[in-house]
Amino acid sequence: MLTGRHFIEPDDFTLEELDGLFSLAEKIEREPEYLRDSCRGKLLGVLFFEPSTRTRLSFEAAMLRLGGTCLGFADSASSSAAKGESLADTVRTVACYADAIVMRNPKEGAALLASRYSGAPVVNAGDGGHHHPTQTLTDLLSIRRIRGAAGNLTIGFCGDLTFGRTVHSLAKALSRYPHVEMVFISPPELKMPPYITGRLAGAGVSYTETGNLEAVIGTLDVLYMTRVQRERFFNEEDYIRLKDSYILNREKMGMAKKDMTVLHPLPRVNEIAPEVDADPRAAYFRQAKYGMYVRMALLASILGVVC
Repeated sequence: MLTGRHFIEPDDFTLEELDGLFSLAEKIEREPEYLRDSCRGKLLGVLFFEPSTRTRLSFEAAMLRLGGTCLGFADSASSSAAKGESLADTVRTVACYADAIVMRNPKEGAALLASRYSGAPVVNAGDGGHHHPTQTLTDLLSIRRIRGAAGNLTIGFCGDLTFGRTVHSLAKALSRYPHVEMVFISPPELKMPPYITGRLAGAGVSYTETGNLEAVIGTLDVLYMTRVQRERFFNEEDYIRLKDSYILNREKMGMAKKDMTVLHPLPRVNEIAPEVDADPRAAYFRQAKYGMYVRMALLASILGVVC
């Protein structure tokens, strides 16, 4: 039962609860009329203190398709945060108007803080370089729909693994599934942080680290590409030096398994060449659509319109 629950990080839901969400998302995909108008009269507060395209629009699309309404802001400059209002006061206020709140904030831990003050359930849409649990729902559903299950796979994470909240959340979530091997591909400056690798080691999950994509791409069932995130760097020179460390192109795809799946949380910059889009293994735009279905399932569940 997810009614009224906060969703701050992937571990907030059990594997059984996640499986229920994915089954519900698949039912919504198969039956477009299912749950149509089920959230009529419900309001979703959409508080984005940081830019977004897919996450914000997919949440708004999800709520609208469920028959509900959205209110909020896509730029903190248009909110009272620009006047110095605290996050606690913002969420207290919005919880007076909305039945649930989805929030993105550039500061790690902001969503957890918001959940402690909000009278409505809070969904974390990204808190700095920490977590992005609804992207993780999207990624797990994509793997389930394309590969059949999240277990028994070798998954490569490539790019910015230090600041990449999507890879942090997904790696943590995958550590709960059986027989998953992870390969972390990054420059030394952008390695997966110790709090993630320590979690994996404690769970007995096998992982390796390398700087060479070409050397390992042939072993992967799933390749999860990420961009180097300019907004997380304090030094522009470091960003410029590292931003094109890995570019997935037709030549590298030729080294991969014939059934490898390429995922990307988007937006991409240069890390996947447009020529890869036509490859049937490129699944990142299907992944974006799965994100809407799983967010519909999530909202319907926490708002109590399904059990």
